[in-house]
Formats: sequence, structure tokens, C-alpha cells
Amino acid sequence: MGRHGKVRDMLRAHAIDFTTEPQVVARGSVLFRRAAACPWVGYVESGRVALGVMAEEAMEHQLGVVEGPCWLEASSTVLALPHAVDAVAETEVSLRRVPVAEFRRSLAAIPEAAQAVLHDVALAHRQQTELAVSRLAKDAESRCAEWLLRHAQTGDQGSMAVLLHQRKRSIAAQLGIAPETLSRVLRHMRERSLISGSGRLLNVVDPRGLRLLAGG
Repeated sequence: MGRHGKVRDMLRAHAIDFTTEPQVVARGSVLFRRAAACPWVGYVESGRVALGVMAEEAMEHQLGVVEGPCWLEASSTVLALPHAVDAVAETEVSLRRVPVAEFRRSLAAIPEAAQAVLHDVALAHRQQTELAVSRLAKDAESRCAEWLLRHAQTGDQGSMAVLLHQRKRSIAAQLGIAPETLSRVLRHMRERSLISGSGRLLNVVDPRGLRLLAGG
């Protein structure tokens, strides 16, 4: 087991107040908002949570999904920073809310060397997350168009088509957007006659238009 694994086990042993009753959170609930300080640290006992950037009340850009048992964006608390992402319950979630002050007291109980490693790991995770959020500046349609062109196959008559081997949820995760956003983007592309078809086969009607949309 490496140093990171030891730190993870120390957190499990010290940071959770198991006398705190878990709360059942309904699917679709917003657990916390980006750039906001939270008075508690979340530990997901079961269920799935989407992390990303919301637009109004919907997850517009999805950066990833975590599934319990796991800590929920605890790096921000370790670094005493506001949350870097928004979090939305993708399924019903069993969640323990550990007060921030109690969480930090628990961290103070672990060896200093482990605290230093934990801080470094949290800082690296934060930097990666902030970089990923900054890359969301590239429009969802541009990323989708780029993905379609990269996966398009040319047929005997010169026509181009994309066979979707993966579920749309998996494709959306690769693109860093919510599945609903992917469906909306594909619908807009059909309306603009850039692509046609539905289901697992999409025909590329206007490759030049897709290249322009992708920024190429």
C-alpha cells in the first residue's frame, strides 16, 4: 500500500463521526454549489453523485461521477477553499454530513507526515479540477462535433456515418457534459442538417459544417 492509500485509510478511521445518522437524499437534489463554502463535509455511503458545472438548475457540463462509499469533494475542506464544482445526486443517495470543524479536528489527530501528504494530494486534485473546469469554456457543440468527426467512418459511396458503440451516457461523460446536454446538441445538429439518423447510427450530412463547428 502506498502513502496515498495509508492516508485514505487514516481518513476513514478518524474523520467520520459514525454516530451521525445518514440522510437519504432524493435523486436530482443539489448537494452543494461551486464557489460556495459548505458547513459540512459529505460522505456518500451509497448512491451516485454527478460533479460538474450547472447552468441554472441543470447540470450543463459533467466532469465525473462518484459512487459511494466515498468522500464528496473533501479536498476543498482540506485546503480551506470553497467547492470547485457543483454536486447533484444522480440516484437516491445515503449521505453523512460531518461538520467542517469536527472534520478538521479529526485531521489534526493523524501524524504530521500523513497530513502533509494529504495536503499535497488535495492540492493536486484541486488543480486538476480547476483545469478541467477552465476547459469547459470550449462550447459543448464544438466538443460534440469534434467527437463525431473523430469517430466517423467513410462508406463505399463516400458517405460518412458514426456507429455509437457506447451508450450516450458514456459518450457524454467523455465530452464532459450531461447526457441531457448531449441529446440537446444532437437534436440541434439534426435541425441544422449537420447530421441525420437516430438510435445507434448517425449520418454525417455536412462534414464541412461540423468542421467549422469544431473550430477546424
